[in-house]
Amino acid sequence: MKNNEQGLFTQLKKLDTEQRNTNTREIDLADSLEIARLINAEDKKVAFEVEKKLPEIARGIDLVKEAFDKGGRLIYAGAGTSGRLGILDASECPPTFGTDPGQVIGLIAGGEEAVFRSQERAEDFESNGREALQEINLAAEDIVCGIAASGRTPYVHGALKEARETGCHTIFVTTVPASQITIEVDVMIDIPVGPEVIMGSTRMKSGTAQKMVLNMLTTGSMIRKGKVYENVMVDLQLSNEKLTERSKRIVMSFTGIDYQEAGEWLEKAGGHVKTALVMILGGLDRSEAEQKLAQHDGFIRKVLQETKQ
Repeated sequence: MKNNEQGLFTQLKKLDTEQRNTNTREIDLADSLEIARLINAEDKKVAFEVEKKLPEIARGIDLVKEAFDKGGRLIYAGAGTSGRLGILDASECPPTFGTDPGQVIGLIAGGEEAVFRSQERAEDFESNGREALQEINLAAEDIVCGIAASGRTPYVHGALKEARETGCHTIFVTTVPASQITIEVDVMIDIPVGPEVIMGSTRMKSGTAQKMVLNMLTTGSMIRKGKVYENVMVDLQLSNEKLTERSKRIVMSFTGIDYQEAGEWLEKAGGHVKTALVMILGGLDRSEAEQKLAQHDGFIRKVLQETKQ
């Protein structure tokens, strides 16, 4: 065995995600219901582990919001399941929050092809992570979030090192304890979910934990950017029939107007839910509504508080 292979073997041997789960050692003898029960029992543990890291997640939300304030981007970097989760989270921000597609970006080792089919060895080189960030013109105002269940993926380490050298803030989301991590970042979000149901299958509990954290990072930062009114997303894009109808329902629920009127107000507002709400609730025309929203960083509550004074 070559030295580098032996070193990797030894490293993997110590990782929590690579251990055997004593609770599922008989799963190969189980019927379908018992398999489902065993998996569910392990999944239940994930949220409690995430809860322990809420202060770190909150710090991550703050840093993402600060990056957005400066015109920067949130860039996820991962391999395999971790990379796909970053891409998923990034792709859902524009329709949900009306963001520019370039504001949240997901990078995966092996490029776009790896989203659908694993690209062997693409994750094994730090240089690939560095080059991926260089190709999208990484800037100091951006923030880079590395995602790696094992905490050791070279592609992710390379991306995080490139980010720090560029002057970016960095976040690392992993599912092994921080004590097993060898890279320095601004915010370490380690969610030690323990051994997987199937040894080493980190698409399971690890993937669930990572998805929960990424949801909080983007949703939290978007809330803090005024993308939500009460607990309703009001910056969504009318990009399909479902979102168009949801937009009408949102306008109706906050204003009490009927279906036809909601459609008419949305048309007057250029298809922008937030603008339509401010026009109706604040008694403003479109230009005034857009101006007030800009003055108050997009927060509907702040606009309405001013118009009611």
